[in-house]
Amino acid sequence: MATISEKNTAPISRNKLLGVAGLGWLFDAMDVGILSFVIAALHEDWNLTTAQMGWIGSVNSIGMAVGAFIFGIYADRVGRKKIFIITLLLFSLASGVSALTTTLAAFIILRFFVGMGLGGELPVASTLVSESVPAKERGRVVVLLESFWAAGWLIAALISYFIIPSYGWRIALLLTALPALYALYLRINLPDSPQFSAKKDVLRSISTNIKDVWSKKYRKPTLMLWIVWFTVVFSYYGMFLWLPSVMVLKGFTLIQSFGYVLIMTLAQLPGYFSAAWLIEKIGRKFVLVTYLIGTAASALVFGNAETVGMLLAAGAFLSFFNLGAWGALYAYSPEQYPTVIRGTGTGMAASFGRVGGILGPLLVGSMLTAGYGIEWIFGIFCVSIILGALAVAFLGIETKQMELE
Repeated sequence: MATISEKNTAPISRNKLLGVAGLGWLFDAMDVGILSFVIAALHEDWNLTTAQMGWIGSVNSIGMAVGAFIFGIYADRVGRKKIFIITLLLFSLASGVSALTTTLAAFIILRFFVGMGLGGELPVASTLVSESVPAKERGRVVVLLESFWAAGWLIAALISYFIIPSYGWRIALLLTALPALYALYLRINLPDSPQFSAKKDVLRSISTNIKDVWSKKYRKPTLMLWIVWFTVVFSYYGMFLWLPSVMVLKGFTLIQSFGYVLIMTLAQLPGYFSAAWLIEKIGRKFVLVTYLIGTAASALVFGNAETVGMLLAAGAFLSFFNLGAWGALYAYSPEQYPTVIRGTGTGMAASFGRVGGILGPLLVGSMLTAGYGIEWIFGIFCVSIILGALAVAFLGIETKQMELE
């Protein structure tokens, strides 16, 4: 009979790896998705101002920035698998405990730790999968990994629609603690990246890895990644964390808002699947640039929509293009670096992107408080996304089916 250590070093099939890592990704999305609905519910329960609502989303992103930076660096030191499990446990337990809070201060502190776990887990999981599948299908598999995010958002929307109005937001958050049990299963069944296992005896200092990310050889791809990560995260969290609340501000009830966002969320899945197909047929750059431009156009239309039909159509296209772009970005990022700095480079880019996630929700809250309309806010997000598309177009290289260093 194989021992646990033997199991952990045995190869794992592509589908099993995708399922194991994907479920972790699904739980991440479920937590972030539920937060957007919880913010809308807390607005009514705790009489929050728009500025306070913005701070909840921003503190979550502050934690994600810290987590992506720290855990990305340590993934190159101790392994992808260990960090994957630690981050999964961290965000699961902190999210469950946050359901018991009675003050905004306590809720915000716990959301910081939730964000740390989320921010660390996402780039580490994509790096693990990138290093574990052949070059010819690497991009498609990583985008399919990202498609679990859409499933998590759908579950979050369903829980929010059926649970929050009847049983309250606390029950919804308690459901997000379930991944902690799954993390214990991962400890036994998930092997580490074969590329990391081959290089794990090559000990490099953290400062050396950070310097190498910005060395002359990798300066251009690093600059490109930092720009696109910032613009994508800034617009995503600014738009999607506020989406249920924006619908309420446009005159719909809380329950109507949850229902409409659920419909929009359904468009995420075809966005991922189309990106997964195109990314190996045409390439990463084409998918990223095309889907980012589609996101920008959809954001502009959504901000100016005045009818239910236009809102739903623009919201659906926003979900389709934005989440397809996310999938391509997670596939593209680890391909920019060699194994010894892959976790550090991807984590640092994601960490800088989370700064955008801090500013996005705060921007919405402050602009609404100042009396600006939704059309102005979504216009800013439109410009931001176009800047990200230009960075990929002019600074990025095509990495389709390239062997990883």
